[in-house]
Amino acid sequence: MGAKKALCLFLVCAGTVFGGRVVSGASASAAEANTAPPPRPGGYQFDAKISRQVLENYLARSICMEGMLNGRGDLKDNIRMLKTTGAKYIARALCLWGAENDFLNNLQRAREEVPQIVAADPDMILEACVFETVSPRVNRIAIPGWVFTALGQPVEQRNFRYDDMIYPTGQRRPMGPNAQVPDESRLETQLWFYYQAASYIDAGCEGIHFGQVEIMNRNDPDNAHWARLLGLVRHYAAAHARRHMVLCNGHVPTGGLIHDGNPLLDFNAFPLRILETPDKPQEAILKLGFSDGLYHRSKGGRTFSGWTCEHLPYFVEFDNYGVSRHPGQPNTKGEFNWVWGYDEITWFAHQPKEYRARWLKYAWDWVRRTDPNGWLEMPGSRTARSPDTQWYFANDPGPAVPTGLGDEDAIRAVWAADARDAATPRAN
Repeated sequence: MGAKKALCLFLVCAGTVFGGRVVSGASASAAEANTAPPPRPGGYQFDAKISRQVLENYLARSICMEGMLNGRGDLKDNIRMLKTTGAKYIARALCLWGAENDFLNNLQRAREEVPQIVAADPDMILEACVFETVSPRVNRIAIPGWVFTALGQPVEQRNFRYDDMIYPTGQRRPMGPNAQVPDESRLETQLWFYYQAASYIDAGCEGIHFGQVEIMNRNDPDNAHWARLLGLVRHYAAAHARRHMVLCNGHVPTGGLIHDGNPLLDFNAFPLRILETPDKPQEAILKLGFSDGLYHRSKGGRTFSGWTCEHLPYFVEFDNYGVSRHPGQPNTKGEFNWVWGYDEITWFAHQPKEYRARWLKYAWDWVRRTDPNGWLEMPGSRTARSPDTQWYFANDPGPAVPTGLGDEDAIRAVWAADARDAATPRAN
């Protein structure tokens, strides 16, 4: 019997053992199917500032829907799935890696699609991305006068300049073919990032993921330039966003983007950092202290919204970063963070449906038990990297999404259980 078939049979018959304990199934009952879980106490209301309780309610209902607003998947079916699972924070919905490639057309499509999602659920937050990459194609994009004005610069009639965004010679870091990591301390980068962020806010996005913020600040040791840029973006949101605020986050391997002792971001984000178990084919666990996981390391202080915390709330996500030269095989040489030869989401997509359901429940419980400041972002739609799996869709399979893997019930079941727990009064 093959390893995957044996694993699947084991899961169906006996449940799944993670870290020495049995995890029960997470399938939704027939009565719960297609019914969104009730809201967590405190709801989802905010305006200009956000309380910690409301922020965490959003993180507790976060799901990655990479590219939802730029042509990935069936929009109508995605809206259906988001409503019936109870999703509220829609991460990477407008996800333009190399945004300069077709910026205006992608932006126009998002403007047309956002109202459909907001009409389905006005509480949803749609997230856009300003990534840690730029290519010479940015030279083709004209800089609007209002961007110069916002950054206190004389208005010029010119395009963006790629050479003025990237690190100087000796500091450069490639980010894919013919692209570089931008230096956010440079004015030209700030002009480009501000233009992106403001445009996404105008399109209706209320969250922005700023990518790997800590590889762009090599020449900004105290993050003063990040503080100025994020301040300008928030100022724009106060006047133009639907609820007068934009939630900013980024990947923070050191635990936070800090300036003057306080966090610059509204919440942090990071990969799950999944550890394979070589003696159990295809299985994997979470472990405190493995790799550079964010657990227990999220830095706190006084937030933009005015409340203070020892550790800034954060979510952890199934990351995508490629496939190794030994897909499906154990990482015996300690290379990078491969999980059985794959990145995190591709490994997850390769597992049997029963295992995925149990693993989501396991991961949710492990994160909440290990660090109460952390939340699991559910996988909904994300790039996968293997010859037989090019994209992960959690949608139930059907004519609209024939390659859907059917993880909706598992997501709904985890969130329904969380809603019950959150509504249960705690003993003194």
